[in-house]
Amino acid sequence: MSAISVQISSPLEGGALMPAKRLMRAYFIEAKYETVRMLRTPAFAIPFLGLPALLYLLFGVVIFGAAIRNDSNAGLFIFAAFALFGVMGPGIFGFGMVVASEREHGLLTLKRALPMPPPAYLVAKLLMAMLFAAIVMATMFAVTPLGHLHLYVGQFFALAAVGILGALPFCAIGLFIGVLATGRSAPAFVNIIYQMMMHLSGLFYPLPKFLHAIAPVWPTYHLQQLFFRAVGVPSQGNSITHIAVLVAVTLLFTLFAVRRLARKG
Repeated sequence: MSAISVQISSPLEGGALMPAKRLMRAYFIEAKYETVRMLRTPAFAIPFLGLPALLYLLFGVVIFGAAIRNDSNAGLFIFAAFALFGVMGPGIFGFGMVVASEREHGLLTLKRALPMPPPAYLVAKLLMAMLFAAIVMATMFAVTPLGHLHLYVGQFFALAAVGILGALPFCAIGLFIGVLATGRSAPAFVNIIYQMMMHLSGLFYPLPKFLHAIAPVWPTYHLQQLFFRAVGVPSQGNSITHIAVLVAVTLLFTLFAVRRLARKG
């Protein structure tokens, strides 16, 4: 029986058949080295993997620990805030800053000339961001006993799923920034949008009434509500609406970014 083959296009070959096994290996290798590269970059790995749990310990245990013992919902609110803070970072920074820099230095042009599946570049970064999100959620779960939180097994799995899949909209937003901005301007754009999403969505503190109307504009608001639903904290809206908004953000920003890459690189 002949091996199953998949058609891929390459600027060098003009279209060649690659066996499915080799195709999957190409995706795996690209994702592996992208992840290893980012793990070996201290300026990227340390803040996103270490800060969420450390900040949670600082605010949820050291500063507000006494109050949280008497109000479990407050503890869950702080836990969700810092978990979400950790989940959104690798996607928006890993795409926004890195893609812009690699475009400017010609790496995307080089990869187009290689006999590799065209989507492998983006899929590798996507898997890297989701793996980082999984590590963030694991470290947050590891420190929950210190914050006097008691989560059931089902809540653990629900939170992990929301956190890992919740990285996708921020990957799409980061990719959109990365294909539009230059290597020098991308850090500024990413940081501005990152800060706005955190502070104008009510992630860390209740917003004043005149800002309530703009909170649902940000994907952080919808992901936070899903976090609350997963742990049983009172939330706003319904899950279907929140999921629909996050899916729409992911698809639209990805579509715009890929079209831009296809036209201008």
